[in-house]
Amino acid sequence: MIHGIFSFHLFGQEIWITTSHVCILIVMAIILIFAIVANRKLAHASEIPSGFQNVVELIVEKLDGMVSGTMGKWAPKFVNYISTIFIFILMSNISGLFGLRPPTADYGTTLALGLITFFLIHINQFKHQSGKQIWRDMCSPLPPWLPIWFPINLISEIAVPISLSLRLFANVLSGTVMMALVYGLLGKIAVIWPAALHVYFDLFSGAIQTYVFCMLTMTYIAQACDAEE
Repeated sequence: MIHGIFSFHLFGQEIWITTSHVCILIVMAIILIFAIVANRKLAHASEIPSGFQNVVELIVEKLDGMVSGTMGKWAPKFVNYISTIFIFILMSNISGLFGLRPPTADYGTTLALGLITFFLIHINQFKHQSGKQIWRDMCSPLPPWLPIWFPINLISEIAVPISLSLRLFANVLSGTVMMALVYGLLGKIAVIWPAALHVYFDLFSGAIQTYVFCMLTMTYIAQACDAEE
């Protein structure tokens, strides 16, 4: 379902620009335009918010509350990152409502998000925890001098970006495939009533998967930052 649009050669390799790349650029352009307009609006904000200013302040307030409620004292450090991926994933998931193929239905997109989270987890783990503590946690539940569980715990750490990316990818792709089957099999009959399916697969399920991805990301990073004394 991913189609190549055009290709070019770079360092002797053929690089294809696909529908996923175009959809990602469209989503990023929409977010960027919204951010610029919001910045200009808030630069001349009124004391009593209304209209667009009210919407922007509501979004910021809800995102700040979500991050603060999960990450506690670490929230100010990561609120910008979590808010950015939340808005990007949500906009990508609901882009099917506007005739685009959701970028998160491409595993290359979700894997990149999972890897960013993975590196953030371990960068903060090495920053806030000692090597002795990390080794103790990797050998848990047995004592550090008996590292029988180390390979299993190592596999569980490596599985974090894979599980994060596959969960988001599979749920979004399943909705995309279902809607493609509906339109492909029913053709002209599928005119108005599939809107209810779009509400579920793109809006409801998309919002849930966005929340789950960000919640797991915040939990993993907060655990890595909280070093036990």
